[in-house]
Amino acid sequence: MSKAIKLKKGFNINLDGKPELKLDKSIKASTFAVKPADFQSLRPIPKLTVEVGDEVLAGDPLFFDKPNPDVLFTSPVSGEVAEIRRGAKRAIDSVIIIADGKNQFKDFGSANPKNLSREDVKAKLKESGCWAFIKQRPFNIVAEPDAVPRDIFISAFDTNPLAADTEFTLGAELKAFQAGIDALNQLTDGDVYVGVNGGIGGSSFDGLSNCTVNKFSGPHPAGNVGVQIHHVKPINKGEIVWTVSPYDLVTIGKLFLHGKYDTSRTIAIGGPSVAEPKYITTYSGAKVSALLDGNINEENVRVVSGSALVGDNIGIDGFLGSFHHQLTILDEGDFYEMLGWILPSYPRPSISPTIPPFTLTTKFPFIKKVDSFNANTNTHGEKRAFVVTGQYEAVTPMDIFPQQLLKAILSNDLDKMEGLGIYEVVEEDMALCEFVCTSKFNVQETLRKGLDLMREQG
Repeated sequence: MSKAIKLKKGFNINLDGKPELKLDKSIKASTFAVKPADFQSLRPIPKLTVEVGDEVLAGDPLFFDKPNPDVLFTSPVSGEVAEIRRGAKRAIDSVIIIADGKNQFKDFGSANPKNLSREDVKAKLKESGCWAFIKQRPFNIVAEPDAVPRDIFISAFDTNPLAADTEFTLGAELKAFQAGIDALNQLTDGDVYVGVNGGIGGSSFDGLSNCTVNKFSGPHPAGNVGVQIHHVKPINKGEIVWTVSPYDLVTIGKLFLHGKYDTSRTIAIGGPSVAEPKYITTYSGAKVSALLDGNINEENVRVVSGSALVGDNIGIDGFLGSFHHQLTILDEGDFYEMLGWILPSYPRPSISPTIPPFTLTTKFPFIKKVDSFNANTNTHGEKRAFVVTGQYEAVTPMDIFPQQLLKAILSNDLDKMEGLGIYEVVEEDMALCEFVCTSKFNVQETLRKGLDLMREQG
């Protein structure tokens, strides 16, 4: 049965530079990249199927992981393979494609997923490259093809800072969204759950069929699929669930409706350092310099693929991540503030009562109310001892003990890690802990080390 769940714990980070709900169709990228590092659990040196100079169609294979040779990673556009960039120890950093501007698609054939067997649906997803968009929990890795998940979860909204509005970006893609749900239903003996934004009244996704729609409201991380899993049907030891982002679900739906691997997506470009925040349409892996040309009003900035909390620092010459649907541009906080801990400071998002109450409604007219913040990447302090403060619990709407879990990871205590709920969380679920941490502790990096250790130990 559907549920309406209101979460109280969490915190909304309201940054300047939120784009208006208008689409700019004039911006086009000509260079794209597929990066193996975007896909958790993929080996650093996958097997290449192309060479520099090869012509490819959208959907043609570029490489595959040697343990799963039938799971292909494919080109988002048609064009020429211009470069294969390698990193340390010959690891493949990215496969660069120069688009031909025509975007010709490899034909995988349309089909109604309701009329296909589980194996037929799997084969189509693996051949086209869509299988790589299905993530498996625990561990948030590319789904294992031979596994059968207990359930599959999709969050149809995003509460991250400056996140794209899915009602705007996907409202016209409901037919493909539904086709994607129908395909996922063939892959599980359980249910497909869709979490929608219950804080905006009616949602475009309320009328979906062949799935269970649950409504969530509250501050971030209410839109995180991991939080939704926790409140609907938590993961127990030995269980597997799969998750798919709403954008990738539409890509899966288009595969079955039109027989094409179509990674086109409307992304949000925002942040305090953006001259004109906007929405644009591009393809997965687009080079961001083309998307940001002339639209940055500062010189020293950090270009983040994804949100300010969990995105990747890619630089102006980087490429949009395979799972990202926003670009966030922030002032680089590489400076010191003299006595910044004691002098009156500028308004910035914080849960600390030591920061002046700029965000509170007040009767005093000389205190300015601020709805959003021109924040930078400055940590406002150095690393300190990792002590128990209760801050993590205040922003984690899950029945786990995040600080104790992190300490268990640091001590490599597998039993405690398991008992404290490591199977239920991934980096994005605890990103707010890193934001509020007095100790300036690398929460997400530590959690990933713990997840990798648990996976290695079986």
